Amino acid sequence: MRNSRLIALVASATIACMSFGALACTRFIYETGTNSYIVGRSMDWAVDPATDLWSFPKGLKRDGGVGPGSVEWTSKHGSVISSFYNIATVDGMNDAGLVANALYLVESDYGDAKASGKPLISVGAWTQYALDNYSTVAEAVDALSKDPFAVVAPDLPGGKKAGGHLALADASGDSAIFEYIGGKLVIHHDRKYTVMTNSPTFDQQLAINTYWKGVNGLSFQPGTIGSADRFVRMSWSLNAAPKEKDPRLAVATAFSLIRSISVPLGLADPDKPNIAATIWRTVSDTGAGRYFFESSYSPSIFWVDVAKLKLAEGSAPARLDLSGRPILSGEVSDKFAPAEPFKFLSH
Repeated sequence: MRNSRLIALVASATIACMSFGALACTRFIYETGTNSYIVGRSMDWAVDPATDLWSFPKGLKRDGGVGPGSVEWTSKHGSVISSFYNIATVDGMNDAGLVANALYLVESDYGDAKASGKPLISVGAWTQYALDNYSTVAEAVDALSKDPFAVVAPDLPGGKKAGGHLALADASGDSAIFEYIGGKLVIHHDRKYTVMTNSPTFDQQLAINTYWKGVNGLSFQPGTIGSADRFVRMSWSLNAAPKEKDPRLAVATAFSLIRSISVPLGLADPDKPNIAATIWRTVSDTGAGRYFFESSYSPSIFWVDVAKLKLAEGSAPARLDLSGRPILSGEVSDKFAPAEPFKFLSH
């Protein structure tokens, strides 16, 4: 019976990966032993997406980036973010401790934005909009559930489809996942949603993980780099990880978790951009207000203390240039240089 069950589990996992595709990127929320929360994520992509770090102050006037009809806003919060080709914000933390992580989702369907009659926003600006406007997950859910804009998703550089789902977490440990499926916004809001990968849609990720909960992860876990398998492994590892009270050990634990699910450099399929190596990892310590960054091309970690950035209203946006893959370590807020903000992905 035990062997039969094991075979059935392996078959189920294989079918899941075949059906939903093997996608990249992982996000989790780790609770420390002092009831603070750390968010980790990986960025997996077929090529280096030329990521830079940016600091954006309060009071910055923004728009959705897609021309006439774009939604407009003025940032209420300052933030530090990681860019994607310098056409999109895909990761970051604001001065209130709200963390935003955008992960690729091939099933994304934003509907006909122009036919909606709503203000428009580039998919590249979606993450930044959340960081600029909200201090907590509950605040974001309340506002975004009113569906205030329509998302425009032009193709990425190289002609690949732009699509993703957005995860938000805050200093209280609250969590929400935002997806556009069949042209409609779907929100999953619960602090128990501590893990997100890519495909399938989040409701199906939860169903797959429920199937695996009865399996002892020390004896057997699904082992491919597919999204469904990574969701199961990260969920088990996160539950098994000790809740460290020492702040340094807590951050180290978060890094150990995200490294354990990363994909080695050199592993890529040019025909499937979502089967790819891990390019970089971030760890956002919401309690300390500290944003850690680790490049797979560098032997060191560096971080930004958000409180040390120039985020007051009237300050200039600034960029930490990571082109050339510099080796940085320690706290780097003084290495940001004033720069004109990048333009969000548009037609």
